[in-house]
Amino acid sequence: MSQALVIIPARMAATRLPNKPLADICGKPMIVRVYEQARNAGIGRIVVACDHPDIKSAVEAQGGEAVMTRPDHESGSDRVFEAAELIDPGKSIDTILNLQGDVPLIAPSAVRAAFTPLQDEQVDIGTIMTEIRDPKQQSDPSYVKAVTSRTASGRHRALYFTRATAPTGDGPLYQHIGVYAYRRTALDRFVSLPPSPLELRERLEQLRALEAGMRIDVSIIESAPMDVNTPDDLDRARNALASNP
Repeated sequence: MSQALVIIPARMAATRLPNKPLADICGKPMIVRVYEQARNAGIGRIVVACDHPDIKSAVEAQGGEAVMTRPDHESGSDRVFEAAELIDPGKSIDTILNLQGDVPLIAPSAVRAAFTPLQDEQVDIGTIMTEIRDPKQQSDPSYVKAVTSRTASGRHRALYFTRATAPTGDGPLYQHIGVYAYRRTALDRFVSLPPSPLELRERLEQLRALEAGMRIDVSIIESAPMDVNTPDDLDRARNALASNP
């Protein structure tokens, strides 16, 4: 972990929640809350990759580190790649964690769990998932399903990601959570690839890696972190933090 870098991509534009990274959650901007949870994970250096000076100022005002990136990136992965190149052009850091900037209540253990699959040298990307227990969520396309195969080591290898209810038959269904630990070489390769057919069809960026033959392994965590995308989500996050500061 000494050669790991956590990068939190954050952009100001959000149609459902304007100025989302700066939304106040119990006295601190949301992006600062995410930064603090990453710091509590104890993985290594943390940098916010942002597209607006107000985000950078908010992070630095709380003692954090931020770097400005281009405003026209199409994905968080592209922003993370640019930040990594700016921070470490000599590529001395060999593992990059892409942590979403809208999960202010993510557990530090969940952040660490994304790294666990990289203990296997054959794995290119590590990520996380949690069991879906609500039947409504199992059929909801906004809950991305991870279809995996259990390996001899007890971990899970990703075979597919889908918005459909899959796999069929008896057994648990798992929600994929978009936190990714990349080997540096894997991140470099991933952003160099064009969007893949299944990625475009499912609107799931991680399918680009699978279609290119890259290996993604998945750790199971207890519960999904709360994404904050709407004013209602923001109220829930505030209430959750206020009741459990």
